[in-house]
Amino acid sequence: MMIVDGKAIAEDIYKELGPKFGSLGRRVKLGIVVVGSNPVIESFVRIKAKAAERLGIEMVRVNVSEKSDAGKIIQAVNRLLPTTDAVIVQLPLPGGIEVNEVLAAVPPDKDVDALNPKVSEGERPVHAPVALAVVEILKQNGVTISGARTVVVGAGRLVGAPSTWLLRSLGANVSVFSLEEGSIEDLKDADIVVLGAGNPGFVKPEHLKRGVALIDAGTSELNKKITGDADPSCAEVTSVFTPVPGGVGPVAVAMIFRNLLMLVERFH
Repeated sequence: MMIVDGKAIAEDIYKELGPKFGSLGRRVKLGIVVVGSNPVIESFVRIKAKAAERLGIEMVRVNVSEKSDAGKIIQAVNRLLPTTDAVIVQLPLPGGIEVNEVLAAVPPDKDVDALNPKVSEGERPVHAPVALAVVEILKQNGVTISGARTVVVGAGRLVGAPSTWLLRSLGANVSVFSLEEGSIEDLKDADIVVLGAGNPGFVKPEHLKRGVALIDAGTSELNKKITGDADPSCAEVTSVFTPVPGGVGPVAVAMIFRNLLMLVERFH
């Protein structure tokens, strides 16, 4: 059984990226739009800012009031686009805002999060950082993706939908279900399980086949702690297990910067 150390994988990615950013001959700028003030969002932004600083990337932050509508947030995006190499709209946005409208304001050549809803997965210049992290972790741990029976729980824009597309493109036999429609028994036959439901600890060891590769990308808050969709005891029956926090998260942040480098090299 392998408990994945996401920080160590991320560390290797930063070591590979550092010299590449350094050899571009100029300082790369990454814009970020932050709506309102929320401690969970601030912690995500801090992690990205720290990684940017380490790689010599200038992070340009624009704060927008949480009372703003989609139009005001799009104005902030448009303000950043001419002077930065890529722009992140930090999610989640406050309720009542049309998220797709905001995400559609980031053009594909500056969309490090690969979230513009008007672009199909196959046409994106880069893929969603969480999906890339899922694949990176599987590959680094010697898990065969092509032909693997794979279940993705959740079909959201950040984890489920892009992970499903990317794993299928690599030859996995993927079925998707949400908690409402699927039976948790569907996990029993899977060689690979990717969790992105945001339902704390609902997957238990008895729901899994022994030796499964379990990638837990579900995060939610329980008793003021960030927790995953899998009960930690699932580690006992898996061949690969990603803890929350410390598993997929750090690798996904590193993938934002790998995406940034790819966009800069290709478009700017």
